[in-house]
Parts: sequence; C-alpha cells; structure tokens
Amino acid sequence: MDVDLVRPGLVVAVLAGWSLMIATGIALPASAETAETAEVETIANADEYFPDTLGSRWQYRGQISEGPLQRITGRGFVNVSTVKGAETVKGVAVKVFHDTNPGNHGPSDSYYRRDAAGIVYYGSEPGTALEKQLVPYQIVRFPLEYPSSFQQFDRKGLNLGTDLDGDEKDELTDMQALVTVVGKETVTVPAGVYPDAIRIEARMRMRIHLTVSNRTVLGSDAMTAWFAKGIGLVKYVERQEVPPVRTDRGWSTEITEELEAVEIKPPQASLSRCEPASKCVFADHARHHELAQIVFPSGLGAHSR
Repeated sequence: MDVDLVRPGLVVAVLAGWSLMIATGIALPASAETAETAEVETIANADEYFPDTLGSRWQYRGQISEGPLQRITGRGFVNVSTVKGAETVKGVAVKVFHDTNPGNHGPSDSYYRRDAAGIVYYGSEPGTALEKQLVPYQIVRFPLEYPSSFQQFDRKGLNLGTDLDGDEKDELTDMQALVTVVGKETVTVPAGVYPDAIRIEARMRMRIHLTVSNRTVLGSDAMTAWFAKGIGLVKYVERQEVPPVRTDRGWSTEITEELEAVEIKPPQASLSRCEPASKCVFADHARHHELAQIVFPSGLGAHSR
C-alpha cells in the first residue's frame, strides 16, 4: 500500500508538512492547550532560523521505516536541499528549494515566501492532487513566540486523489492541521550539537469518507522539526498512519532526517535585489512534506507517503 497524501510542509509542513493523530474528534495537543496560560516568550531575529540565501546547501542523513502496522521495515537514504533560485507562483515571488530525495521520495522542488507575517508554502513539483487543493498555507508565523499555536487549515470535502476502497472512485477527506511552537532545546545530529534549537510540531488529522461503504476512517500525520539559528532545519521526525480499509492491517510510515553537512551563503547572495529583509522571499522539512507532507516541506521539513 503506497498512499502519497501530500508532499511539503515540514514540516516543516514541515512546516509541510504536520502532526496527525488517529483518534476520533479533534483535540489540541497538550502544548497548545497550555499555551494560553504559560508565559510567552518572543524569539528575536526569528528569520535567522530560516536562512534562504541563494546557493545555500543542506545535506541530511535519513531513515525511513514503513509497512503494515504489524511488520515494519527500514532503510537509509540521503537528501540534499539547495536554494535553487526565485520564481513567481500565482503572481507572488517565491524562493525555490530543490531536494534530491526528501523522505526517500525522489527529487522535487518546493516553493516558499517569507514576509513580515511569516513563511507561506506555495506547493511543490511534482505535487499531489490533494496538496494542490490546500496551498498556499502558512507554516511559520511571525513574530515567532513560544509556546504558541495556530491552525494551519480546516478544510472539508477535499478530493483525496486516491481510491482506498477499490471502487475506482477517489475518496473525499476532511483535514485539519495545527502548528505549535513548543520552545527551545538542545539537538545533537551528525553535523554537531545545536543548543537552543526551536522545536516546532505540526499535527494533521484526516477524516476519510469511503465511497463504497459510506464509512469514515481516521488518518494522522505528526511531525516534529528543530531549527537552529543561522543554520535552518537540523532534524525532523515524521510519522504517518493510514488505517486499514480493505485489509485488517493499516499502514505506517516514519521518516527521520538529520543534518550532516551545511553551507550557508552570505546574505548578499539572496538579498541584493530586495528591499528590507522582512519583505524578501523565504526560505527553508521538515516533507515531508501534508508537517503533508505538516506541513513542513524539505527546506523545512517533511514528506509523506
């Protein structure tokens, strides 16, 4: 069974992508529920956690485990993410990130815009039918505060783009996604130790309406991504679960990517044609990927199957 639901965020969905839980009802994660009462801190110069200068390059060591819930197999892979250039999408100037193998899904380009309000994901190529119905959507909100949360989207009646129950009709789905800035913590990856990395979680829940039986099944995608100041995405972990439909076994995919090499180009390379930095176009799964690929795509995060 191979269900490619959305290619981000990052995660980013990021922050492509998202966190999704298999459970009835939609409940906010504990970190979001406590955000209202916890003391909120604002992260200064938040844009420095998401560098997007032209030619910057990140190499990630990845591990993917997938298969029926009762039998999971794993394998390694490598993904290299590069700021490829700038383009215009739907009349908006965006930065283009090229990934060689995000989430072990093969090469793709992802499009982002950063402005004073945050970072917006404009989709990917090749993208999925489901993703095209969702973009553009925000993956990071400025000012960046923790703990804090915002709803990424709440959409009903989308075409899943996949026939899960074998009647040659694509299923419809309702989707909700939530992004939470949890706080700062130390992260260790092959490239080194990064203290005070920002931890961002993206959670997506799907209610899939089967056409052959009028039954509703619940799917989930959960991503956690860490971003270091001046570096960008250093690690993400994404887990997606698709419930059993035609068999008694559901399908699970878990993807991890960790930074093992990075080269950040000087700011002049991408800002020379811009006005103030806050007006310039974005930048960087955190596959990946509808946190999607959360909602964190590859410069930001994640990728889904």
